[in-house]
Amino acid sequence: MRDELFSLIYKYNLRPNRDLGQNFLIVPDIIERNVERAGLSEKDTVLEIGPGLGVLTKELAKRSGKVYAIEKDRRIIEILRREYNWPNVELIEGDAVRVNWPEFNKMVSNLPYQISSPVTFKLLRHEFERAVLIYQLEFAERMVAKPGDRNYSRLSLMVQAKANVELVERIGRGAFWPKPKVDSAVVVLEPKPQEERVELNENLVKALFQHRRSTVASALKKSAHMFGIEKRRIKEIRDVLNSVPHGEKRVFQLSPQEVLEVQEYLTDRNVLRRGNV
Repeated sequence: MRDELFSLIYKYNLRPNRDLGQNFLIVPDIIERNVERAGLSEKDTVLEIGPGLGVLTKELAKRSGKVYAIEKDRRIIEILRREYNWPNVELIEGDAVRVNWPEFNKMVSNLPYQISSPVTFKLLRHEFERAVLIYQLEFAERMVAKPGDRNYSRLSLMVQAKANVELVERIGRGAFWPKPKVDSAVVVLEPKPQEERVELNENLVKALFQHRRSTVASALKKSAHMFGIEKRRIKEIRDVLNSVPHGEKRVFQLSPQEVLEVQEYLTDRNVLRRGNV
C-alpha cells in the first residue's frame, strides 16, 4: 500500500498542495482499522472527502456497494481516473464544503484539516449512520470534550447536541506524507436517536461562546446583538437576561440540554426568534 502510493507520487512527480491540506496517510494498519470501524457491507453507500491517491478509496470500494469521493484538486482527479477503474466509485470534482453531497449512509475520510469544521457541521445536517474521520488531534479533543473541560467549546456543544462522538485512536505525524506539524486522531460519530437530538439556535450558541468563561447572563448581555437584539434594547430586557436559566453558570459548563433551556426561555419571552436562525 505504501509502495503503491509512492510509486504514483514518483510517476506523476506529484508535490502535495499544502494549501489544500494534502497529507497522505501511508500506514496500512490505520486504514484497515478505519474501514473495520465503519462496519461496511454491500448495502452501504460511502462518502469520502479528500481521497488523495486512492489508498483508502480502494479499500472502501472492496467492502461497500458504492463510494462517492469528493476531491478539489484536478491533478488528483486525473491521476485517479487514469490509474483505477473502480466500477462502484464515482469521483466528484469540487469543494466538499460547497458542492451538494450525494445520498450516503456512511462517511470515511482523512479530512483536510482546514475544512474540518465546515465539513463536520455539514455532516451533522445530513442523515447518516456512522462516520469514521481523521482530524487534527486538538480538533478531535475539542469534539469529545465534556461540559466544564478545558477544551469544551462551541464545537463540542454543537456536535454532542446531534451525535455520539468518540476519539478512538491517536495518530503520530509519521503516519502521513508529508509529515504534518501536528498529531492526528480518529473520531467515530454516530447520530443520536431523533428524540434525543437537541436543535439549537446557532446564533445563540455563537453569542454565548464568544465569552465562554463569562456567566451565561453576562455573556448574553455582551453578545445580544449576535442574536438580533439592538443595543438600545438591552436595558429593556436586562431583567429577562438576569433571570435566564443557568444564568450564574459559566458558558463552558453548559450541556446541550441546558443551552436548549436558555433558548426556550428567551424564545418564550420574545427575546429570541423561533427557528435556527
